[in-house]
Amino acid sequence: MRRRACGLLACLAAISVVPAAERASAASSPYASISRSDRARIHDLLGWGVDALQVHMLESGQLLRFSYRVVDATRAQVLTDKSAEPNLYDERAHAVLVVPVMDQIGKLRQTQPAENGKIYWIVFSNKGSVVRRGDRVSVVIADFRADGLIVE
Repeated sequence: MRRRACGLLACLAAISVVPAAERASAASSPYASISRSDRARIHDLLGWGVDALQVHMLESGQLLRFSYRVVDATRAQVLTDKSAEPNLYDERAHAVLVVPVMDQIGKLRQTQPAENGKIYWIVFSNKGSVVRRGDRVSVVIADFRADGLIVE
């Protein structure tokens, strides 16, 4: 019995201790932190006239901001269409986030006609902090779909 206890203590002493900061960063996302593939970027650019797709969590964690830069305004019109309802899907939590509507402002998204070179944004409600930093999400607006975006 005593030999087992000594062996157990020796094993525990040999295990390296990982700092809490490293454990927290490794545990925050089950996915590798990679950017979107070149094929996905080319598809967005040629098919929808947009690039630089990003999803950022705002300071409170209760809102997510999807932003994109318009390269071809005629192809990007579907993203600024007022009748199209944007949704953000979280693969980990299996959640669908929508654009919140403010009483005096309206929907928290830009709907003016797209112009080349401008950056546009859409805000999604993340009530309850369902989506977390590092999660992979998809943004769907009418026929437009951007998969595999990582929440920063």
